[in-house]
Amino acid sequence: MRSAFAVAVVCGALLAPLHAQDSLPKAFSKAAPESVKDLKEIQDHVQKLAKRMMPAVVGVRIGGSSGSGIIVNKEGMVLTAGHVSGAPNRDCQLIMPDGKKLKGKTLGANKGIDSGMIQITDTGDFPFIEMGTSADLKKGDWCMAIGHPGGFLAGRTPVVRLGRILDSQKSLIRSDCTLVGGDSGGPLFDMQGKVIGIHSRIGGPITANIHVPIDTYRETWDKLAKAEVFGDNLFGKIKTNDAYLGIRGDADANNGLKIQLVAPDSPAEKAGLKVNDLIVMIDNQKVATSEDLGKILTNRRPGVEVAIQVRRGEEMIMLKVTLAKRPA
Repeated sequence: MRSAFAVAVVCGALLAPLHAQDSLPKAFSKAAPESVKDLKEIQDHVQKLAKRMMPAVVGVRIGGSSGSGIIVNKEGMVLTAGHVSGAPNRDCQLIMPDGKKLKGKTLGANKGIDSGMIQITDTGDFPFIEMGTSADLKKGDWCMAIGHPGGFLAGRTPVVRLGRILDSQKSLIRSDCTLVGGDSGGPLFDMQGKVIGIHSRIGGPITANIHVPIDTYRETWDKLAKAEVFGDNLFGKIKTNDAYLGIRGDADANNGLKIQLVAPDSPAEKAGLKVNDLIVMIDNQKVATSEDLGKILTNRRPGVEVAIQVRRGEEMIMLKVTLAKRPA
């Protein structure tokens, strides 16, 4: 199956962004499209941009977890989210849009902003995208998110979502480019085709999503490349004696907690929980939100086995999970 955004193979070269002289269509300067002509201009520009950018967007697989990433230099350095790359010096797999699988090694992570880095260890010529600048982003700027929602899917090119910048700060970018589990670590582009951010986490409403600003990768490049892990935990200090399951989820309309992330080497991964599973009950207690999950885990200790009922597609299954001690 080929997408409308079918990608030509471009190896060993910078996938050139649009230059300043390639002015954006006037439709992008308006508060909202005003005509069919405006919509056509936006569509044509996004299709052209996506075709240039897609060859460098990779799927990331580490253990049983999936995410996304973007190659940013000819040496095969991949930027992703810190919660995707996880611990340093782990073997991982990078999947090119055409399905080619490459070996990689996780490097460093900044826990304070959720940035991470991976090095492709296979030899070869890799397509890559230029890093842009995030400091000058303004509310209302158009942006484009690309990633692998639900994980890499053979026959499907990376998925494109168009949106606007809602907020831009030194430590985060917020946009309304709709993201779901599996998109984490993928790139956010400006309309010139440069990387301006990396997908980090999904907001309460799925149209309010957080991205790591690209400038922070430049500022901490050496630390990340040296496989250092630094920064205070993004979600604050955590008691290390808390019971740990190892998933991140969001409330789902089908009355359950939909798993967006399964942490590598976590109890959830070992028990077979997967991204997109819908947690319905734990030990016969209904689970509909992250708060429900937190309350249940608060009353459990590391080493305790819990029964988790999940809906996977049309099937309802029961899994036994032995909780662990939450990592520091």
